Amino acid sequence: MLAARQFLRSSTTVACAFKAAPTLRSQSLLSQRFQSSVKFTQENQPRIRIGSLAPNFKAETTSGAIDFHEYIGDSWTILFSHPADFTPVCTTELGAFAALKPEFDQRNVKLIGLSAESAESHKAWISDIEDVSTHGAKFDYPIIADINKEVAFLYDMIDVEGWKNMNNKEPIFTVRSVFIIDPAKKVRLIMTYPASTGRNTSEVLRCVDALQVADNKGIATPVDWQLGQDVIIPPSVSDEAAKAKFGEFKTLKSYLRTTKV
Repeated sequence: MLAARQFLRSSTTVACAFKAAPTLRSQSLLSQRFQSSVKFTQENQPRIRIGSLAPNFKAETTSGAIDFHEYIGDSWTILFSHPADFTPVCTTELGAFAALKPEFDQRNVKLIGLSAESAESHKAWISDIEDVSTHGAKFDYPIIADINKEVAFLYDMIDVEGWKNMNNKEPIFTVRSVFIIDPAKKVRLIMTYPASTGRNTSEVLRCVDALQVADNKGIATPVDWQLGQDVIIPPSVSDEAAKAKFGEFKTLKSYLRTTKV
């Protein structure tokens, strides 16, 4: 286990976003990696939009080395980042995703987390996560070790202050990014939270359901939609085509029709 697990406790500091100074070992690892890191510039940073090909990378994780596109394979994938190891909000989030993993498995979705620290640090952290946040479930998905900041750079997982430090030897704290990526390696949904705000894992699962149903049935989903509820027929589909495809439907407005799938 890592020697230092003290959190910053200033009342004016967002405690969930930051952790205490790294151990001597992790400081050494950071120094070694930063010595060989490339210059990060806005000109070289990919611009990721919905529909973009997810940038590929190779990285060490708690499950060993991966090629990201090979990891995705023919599955959907959720890539999500965390400000730092041994931080309270991140611990609750990673545990909640672990507890929901069977639901994601049913939907052919792989999970993969990221924090800008070493795989050794992540592995020590996992035991804490299992102690307090998984509701008895085993933590069973990888966490990327991004101490050289390359993945954070590729996916723009950094706020304004973090960007200022990208080319320094100081650790950075990634924001809470979420990328839902389909089997074609296309980015289908992006969420970005500040370090202080924990994510809603049920909302991430709901978005996966909405994307998959939309792909499979050619529909859209309304506000607050949950799996099993009525969906929206796109305006581009005529009434005749809608009846042939969906059977019965309700017309609320000429442009708003709902049906069941």
